[in-house]
Amino acid sequence: MNKNEEHVYDVAVIGGGPAGMMAAIRAAELGAKVILVEKNEGLGKKLLITGGGRCNVTNATFENRALAQKYGKKGKFLLSPLSQWNSQSTIDFFEKHGMPTKVEAEERVFPVSNSAESVWDTLVEKLKEHGVEVLTATPVLNILRTKNMITGIETSQGTIRAKSYIMATGGTARPETGSTGEGLTWLKKLGHTIVVPRAALVPVMIAEPWVHKLQGLSFQNVKITLLENKVKRIANSGKILFTHFGISGPLVLNMSRTIGEAIRESKVTLSLDLFPALDEKMLDENLRAHLRTTQNKKWQNALAGFIPSLLVPIAIELSKTDPTLFVNKTPRTSRIALIKLLKDLRITPTGLLGPEKAIVSSGGIALEEVDFKTMRSHKVDNLYLAGDILDFDRPSGGFSLQICWTTGFVAGGAAAQAAQARA
Repeated sequence: MNKNEEHVYDVAVIGGGPAGMMAAIRAAELGAKVILVEKNEGLGKKLLITGGGRCNVTNATFENRALAQKYGKKGKFLLSPLSQWNSQSTIDFFEKHGMPTKVEAEERVFPVSNSAESVWDTLVEKLKEHGVEVLTATPVLNILRTKNMITGIETSQGTIRAKSYIMATGGTARPETGSTGEGLTWLKKLGHTIVVPRAALVPVMIAEPWVHKLQGLSFQNVKITLLENKVKRIANSGKILFTHFGISGPLVLNMSRTIGEAIRESKVTLSLDLFPALDEKMLDENLRAHLRTTQNKKWQNALAGFIPSLLVPIAIELSKTDPTLFVNKTPRTSRIALIKLLKDLRITPTGLLGPEKAIVSSGGIALEEVDFKTMRSHKVDNLYLAGDILDFDRPSGGFSLQICWTTGFVAGGAAAQAAQARA
């Protein structure tokens, strides 16, 4: 692009993340002349680090209503766009273009390569195939508007004019990847109501020092009960991971928003049930069966085969049992104390890590201000919206990227058709 010239397109997409790339691909597929504008040096910076670099591309929930329900009450807004592009569409798209996928626990879908680069490569190849002009290292400086239409976007490389515009600039999670929220600022100036973003799907900090000693230890199935002023608020089960600051993992991430809200309002405790499939009596029976094979071992050595070794000294300390006693000399009270601890391990959350550690942010454009049949703004006639910029609560498990693929596809198609109708 020549900085001093104006350039005219059918569709201009602002934001080169997954939603923006999908929107540009779809618009170009329909014959539109498309430009994709990204402020970073390259496309999909956050995409490349999702899922620990493995990229959980979607969730294999194939019935649209069931998928929409995963997003809570706001999921109803997704029913129309999901009828155009759902999780099966996502899998078919990547499979068709040479990226095989696999389904793992909790219906999470990953590339067989276990690499987010495979997803990135597929998208970039499709952009090239359909002739999308990609402009990177190009911040948008201003949005030009006349009445209820955008007339251009001013960038560091000059002014871009288009018949339709798609904004896919993301939320505020992981700002180092470019998600710094300026798109929401522009949209507010354009008349949209913005729900203030907060870090969502974010690890939880824990007060107890012993928790930090368990760094790296994970449990596939733990039940967490949130106690607010000693009263049960919610309880859910799933995978958790102990870290140097507290706890993480899918279960924790999905509960993090509720935990954060509770911390701000009252005194909060988390109760961990490390054996949710067993009641106390069944767990005691299992422990006794295990101990019968370790009668001549000390308590601390015998427990290592029953619970993870990292947890043994902590469990012994918290249950106030003597680690030096031999199993055949350990009183029943010690065994019962351990059982009760494993079924009700109390920890104290002190807060959530910030946006720099969040997978996604909540908040964004008020959903009532978007036509979800087309993803067109109700405030600006030629503006379409896609991805994390929308105010959805997204659970962990591929659901955030599915919103990107779905809304990007719908926005790209509608923007291209509207541009062609104005020709």
